[in-house]
Amino acid sequence: MGKPTGFIDYKRETSRAEEPKSRISHFNEFHTHLPKEKQQLQGARCMECGVPFCQSGMNIMGMASGCPLHNLIPEWNDLVYSGNWEQAYERLKKTNNFPEFTSRVCPALCEAACTCGLNGDAVATKENEYAIIENAYAEGYAVPKPPKVRTGKKVAVVGSGPSGLACADQLNKRGHSVTVFERSDRIGGLLMYGIPNMKLEKHIIDRKVKIMEEEGVTFVTGTDVGKDKKAAQLLSEFDKVVLCCGASNPRDIKAPGRDAKGIYFAVDFLSRTTKSLLDSNLEDGNYVSAKGKDVIIIGGGDTGNDCVGTSIRQGAKSVTQIEMMPKAPDTRAENNPWPEWPKICKTDYGQEEAIAMFGHDPRIYESTVKEFIKDKKGDLKAVKIVKLSWEKNPETGRMEMKEVPESEQILNAQLVLIAAGFLGSQKYVTDAFKVEVNERTNVKTEPGAYQTSAEHVFTAGDMHRGQSLVVWAIREGREVAKAVDLSLMGYSNLYVQ
Repeated sequence: MGKPTGFIDYKRETSRAEEPKSRISHFNEFHTHLPKEKQQLQGARCMECGVPFCQSGMNIMGMASGCPLHNLIPEWNDLVYSGNWEQAYERLKKTNNFPEFTSRVCPALCEAACTCGLNGDAVATKENEYAIIENAYAEGYAVPKPPKVRTGKKVAVVGSGPSGLACADQLNKRGHSVTVFERSDRIGGLLMYGIPNMKLEKHIIDRKVKIMEEEGVTFVTGTDVGKDKKAAQLLSEFDKVVLCCGASNPRDIKAPGRDAKGIYFAVDFLSRTTKSLLDSNLEDGNYVSAKGKDVIIIGGGDTGNDCVGTSIRQGAKSVTQIEMMPKAPDTRAENNPWPEWPKICKTDYGQEEAIAMFGHDPRIYESTVKEFIKDKKGDLKAVKIVKLSWEKNPETGRMEMKEVPESEQILNAQLVLIAAGFLGSQKYVTDAFKVEVNERTNVKTEPGAYQTSAEHVFTAGDMHRGQSLVVWAIREGREVAKAVDLSLMGYSNLYVQ
């Protein structure tokens, strides 16, 4: 512990965000981070608790508390404070393959469980992580380190999202020859096309992928396994196959008028925008444009917020976000104590920008779409929504949503984006490899295991656990790599805490 009174002596200080009306003029990351000297003082705020909940990664009341990767947070916070940046990097990399990603897009489960947050402000762990990894690149610590010995074993990883990349990184470090297959034209999966540039600029992904290539990982893009390349062919060419294809089936909204022109899934809207941005700086027009339109976004999660921010940058006339759930409280409720994940209302960057542009929060709570209204040409012109109330079913005892009579409202809309989550793996992939799926269409394995019902085929990430966070995908990628290594070698020395 660098300074026993650090959490008393120094206030929490984080990066400064560019003003909303300024940052909506571009698609770049928009935070100015602290200089190294100030960041070191943030490391001093870590108490190095006897029981560090920040790195626990356990489930409390069905929610994650602390880092699922079990990052050695008190250790590298102390090393930041003492200025031992290279050692801090080594401790960080021991448990996290991609801190350059998590320090940008993770919701900081570690900070929600920080002991300092019980009676004050949590340690700025996420920004300490950012400082460690970016300093490592600047100082030349984060260089390629190819394995010195190869095992002669070959592994195919299908999907290049965070779980696939983590799996490939771990197996390559072990000395296996790894080939990653990606159906898109760029490596990164969800990281590349599912998360907007404002949260994760794509040169950050390319920077890491280049290092992995120099360490010996082979990447093959534009190949849709199960269609372009048959499962049998992959199994004949490789000793093991790991499916990390994500939860790729978007949940639809079944309502009259669903066939109207102007309704898109959020993931398609975001991915096409990012691809056009990378290909031509949006000059090719190969994206869904919100310019001059009244935009309705169905769904209140991170993806919905990303749609808000992207629509505003494209020049939307108005943006409204529909949420089925009630507004969460602004502070922790009595039945949601620390160190549980705080179920509080979060106003994210997109909503901040909507407030700055339109003068009000874009969210309408406890509502759902009842009808999509078309004009004579079949184009979307409006959406009918209805208020919901939660009532207990006297027979089952469960809370159920009921429509509030005479609460319908018509909202102008020429563009609707459905951000209602994902349902599981894609059938053509699971059918191709003949793997069993569960009732949620996630690939089925034994509890805590990664071997599928098909011989030599493993799975990890959202395809395995369902839609989740990047940090959980990385953990699953690390764990499946250990399972594959054990299967290949009879033992494994890959580190998974």
